[in-house]
Amino acid sequence: MTDAAAPRLDPVRHAVVLQVRKLVGGTGDDSVERNRKDVGFFGPDSACWKVHGDLASMMVGGTAALMMQMLHPGALAGVWDHSNFRHDMSGRLKRTARFIAGTTYGDVAEAQGFIDQVRTIHARVAGTLPDGTPYSADDPDLLTWVHVAEMSSFLAAYLRYVDPTFPAADQDRYFHETAEIARRLGAQDVPESRAEVAGYLRAMRPKLRYDHRTREVAAALLGERPPSRAAAPAMALTFDAAKDLLPDWAATMHGFRLPPGRRTAARLGVKALGRGLRWALVNSAEARARRRAAELEAQA
Repeated sequence: MTDAAAPRLDPVRHAVVLQVRKLVGGTGDDSVERNRKDVGFFGPDSACWKVHGDLASMMVGGTAALMMQMLHPGALAGVWDHSNFRHDMSGRLKRTARFIAGTTYGDVAEAQGFIDQVRTIHARVAGTLPDGTPYSADDPDLLTWVHVAEMSSFLAAYLRYVDPTFPAADQDRYFHETAEIARRLGAQDVPESRAEVAGYLRAMRPKLRYDHRTREVAAALLGERPPSRAAAPAMALTFDAAKDLLPDWAATMHGFRLPPGRRTAARLGVKALGRGLRWALVNSAEARARRRAAELEAQA
């Protein structure tokens, strides 16, 4: 695929793309896609290509996922003991965005490369909880929690902000597909349907905690400075919408209470933001992957 095949952006679209790159990283060029040998673990007809293709809902879902994940003592300790979260929360968000895009839209070799990188990092993350319990980032149970919190949040955001009519069978297919990534990371007994995810979350609730460390990590996330003035309104909407997206029990643990007017404003604002981003991001990771998938099909 030549560079000329990528859509040319008008000045307004280009300005939006630059702001997105500041916020979540990425270059938007086609150099990686041109070298892809296959359509990866899932392919263009998969549920996860749809769910992970909408940036606005993914930002809301990803932020909500982080707030859910930190309620687990082991996940919280990994962030507290082994990251510079007070000064690099934006870096964490960008790395997560790259991992999701790479494992969703990359070819098999690229996706596995992202997984191998994460497993290498996890192997170095271990310690002891305040009560003396040992923890490790490569613990299969902890990996399952992190995965379920993330995928359930992404899907919830997609249903709220993109397609409330997304079929139940496709929702189950989404959990089934993405379980493959969790298992490759080392997770075990990964739930693969809406019913299994709901049951898993009910079973996990007694194991979750909120304390002064949770509060500080959440404050660092929600207090992240925008990369530019132009991005500030989008970030504020994302944070409010993420609080609103949390399950009631998780929002209660965090002490989040959005007034009805603010909740309504967040929902309307994110829907408008999503429409704007979908208009601007004609050369998104999903769009580039779909173009390459069509090329590979034509060559077959």
